[in-house]
Amino acid sequence: MSDRYQFEVPEKIRKIKQKRNYTYLGYLFVFAAAVVLAAFSAFKLYLLSLPPIHNLEDFKPNIITKIYSSDGEIIKTFTAYTFKKVELEEIPDTLIQAIIATEDKNFYHHDGYDLIGLARSIVANVMAGRVVQGASTITQQLSRILFLNNEKTFNRKIKEFVIAARIEKSISKDQILEMYLNNVYLGAGAYGVEGAAQIYFNKSVKQLTLPEMALIAGLPQAPSVYSPFNNLKKAEKRRNQVLRRMYKMRFITKDEYLTARKEPIKLNHRPNVYTYNKAPYFCDYVMRELDKLGFDEEDISQGGYKITTTLDYNTQLATNDAIVNDMNAYGLKGDNNQAAVFAYNHVTGKIIAYAGGKDYSKSQYDRITQAIRPPGSAFKPFVYAAALEKGITPNDMVEDMPVKIGNWAPRNYGNKYRGNIPVYTALMVSSNVCAARMIEYTGIRPVIQMARMLGLTTPIEYDYTIALGSNGVKLFEFTRAYGAFANGGFKVEPYSVEKIEDSKGKVVYEAPTVKPLKVMNLSTASEMTAILKTVITNGTGMAANIGKPAAGKTGTTDDSKDGYFMGYTPNIVAGVWVGNDDNTKVGNLTGGTVPATIWKDVMKVATQPYGNVDFQYASYDLTPFKAGKSVKIISPDAVQKAFDKKEKELNQKSEDGNAENDNKYADETPAESSIPKLLPIKKKEVKKPEMAPTPQPTTSTSSSQVLEEANKLAPIPMASPF
Repeated sequence: MSDRYQFEVPEKIRKIKQKRNYTYLGYLFVFAAAVVLAAFSAFKLYLLSLPPIHNLEDFKPNIITKIYSSDGEIIKTFTAYTFKKVELEEIPDTLIQAIIATEDKNFYHHDGYDLIGLARSIVANVMAGRVVQGASTITQQLSRILFLNNEKTFNRKIKEFVIAARIEKSISKDQILEMYLNNVYLGAGAYGVEGAAQIYFNKSVKQLTLPEMALIAGLPQAPSVYSPFNNLKKAEKRRNQVLRRMYKMRFITKDEYLTARKEPIKLNHRPNVYTYNKAPYFCDYVMRELDKLGFDEEDISQGGYKITTTLDYNTQLATNDAIVNDMNAYGLKGDNNQAAVFAYNHVTGKIIAYAGGKDYSKSQYDRITQAIRPPGSAFKPFVYAAALEKGITPNDMVEDMPVKIGNWAPRNYGNKYRGNIPVYTALMVSSNVCAARMIEYTGIRPVIQMARMLGLTTPIEYDYTIALGSNGVKLFEFTRAYGAFANGGFKVEPYSVEKIEDSKGKVVYEAPTVKPLKVMNLSTASEMTAILKTVITNGTGMAANIGKPAAGKTGTTDDSKDGYFMGYTPNIVAGVWVGNDDNTKVGNLTGGTVPATIWKDVMKVATQPYGNVDFQYASYDLTPFKAGKSVKIISPDAVQKAFDKKEKELNQKSEDGNAENDNKYADETPAESSIPKLLPIKKKEVKKPEMAPTPQPTTSTSSSQVLEEANKLAPIPMASPF
């Protein structure tokens, strides 16, 4: 047998087998297609055989969803604002066309369901690996509104088909459309197109313009996402998509399409007239949390749920009043003058007060989670916490005299300098130069690491100026970070939703127990609290004194553009920001003025249930400072010698077998702890990233000479101590 023959026989056999496999696959595909077609046909025959729903035209859905505060107050309801029912003849044809073009272009040509559209959406979603197309007809949506919940299950989808088929047998297409247009949820508490017209544009539905109709027609898919109150840009983009669909379906001309898409959105300026919402900024936050839990706005608005939140209604009322009254008393009465307050229990994580602005009816912008503003001196505790983690103690001494680090020469407020003062005093009076010395000795990276561990996610420059709060923060994250000082070094995530019950009273969600995350040493949190208590009793935050144990810090940015007061008690932490939305100067604002008084008025109410309890920390004595006392100083001339001496003492203790195992020396004997612990300055120069200014070598230049040099430099924007 030749080699060629031996080669050709296996090749022919392989081709025959391959052809046979293709034939089998073809048969399998035809069989599968036949099964699917048979199933679709059987399902369609079943749907066609269903009986009608009697008296459907008189049916009124019970879809009341209410949001409650923790003490039982109804703070929002979704169903009180359907306005009057409108007949289909009263609704402009253009709005009907916009709804059909957007939601169900084959509405007048199907039996309540679109099996071909369903198959097409399944293929598209499988190909994309996510949901990119929906397949619910207007009739199916109505079946959900009237009879079903919004659980995303195959069983509910089958019920939806069944009910939609029965609805189509019960009433006419026009009646279906009329019922849908009067009951569909369109965001901001609006049910039906008349409600949406009133809430968004303060008009009746008959007065709407083409672009206004297109905006409303784009809302059913995701009311909160496309609401112009929440995101004007997204609302405009969605409106223009609706207009384009209308143009493609020849409901409008090209000129009408081009003109309408250029039309600016003019909204009703007082939407709260039509909504029952006692804590609007908080309720918006609740809706975002519900979305993360898997409940979209359609689920909530049409599900008949009872949602119990963590909000303390009395504290919320006090917050609303404090913002308005205290700002008015300071002359901040304009719409541009704003404030935000965020308070929660740093032990349990429960949010008890939340106000993202002064007047929700004029601005829905949430300044707690969305605004990023520099905190000024309120950032200094992060610097001092990093220093404490490295061994500094509150009773160590620091030189409150002019300092120059590279080209940076920070100054104290009013050019006031105090000489050598204790570390705790430096933070109490909010010395800028002492904060600069601290970050120079501690290093930039540990401070950034401390901020990150405490939960700040906003950009932080690798630069010494961050010691004075030059980087922007979100009030939500900033307040959460302060909570760790109060909570033994543990960070707890705030939450707003406590429990959700469905329309039958079944609990469908209950908040899990919080999981604290350790972010700093207990001793650091204890020492920081001891220091920050003096800010309120004797320092820049005395206006925030509530007459019970509390700790806090003021913050003011350059030119009084932002004022902060961040503070806490053993149970509650609260952050207050005051400023102008356009980032302009706010008179003589400091953190110790309006922010401190707002904080005081809020916390007086928030802390009532807890009495006058003190922090559960070991007592820490802050040594009274007397001028002329012989002490070691945290300054360039003394720090290295002091550290070398301390290191030698510790090494000797280790050799004797008596070394302690605490990295902050918290368990030292009184005699040893009275020796100031000073931060080391390594002789070897460490190369820093390019962004960081390199400190100039320290010389024996006198303080007066440094001050003279500093006055010659262009001042870098920095924090006021207050």
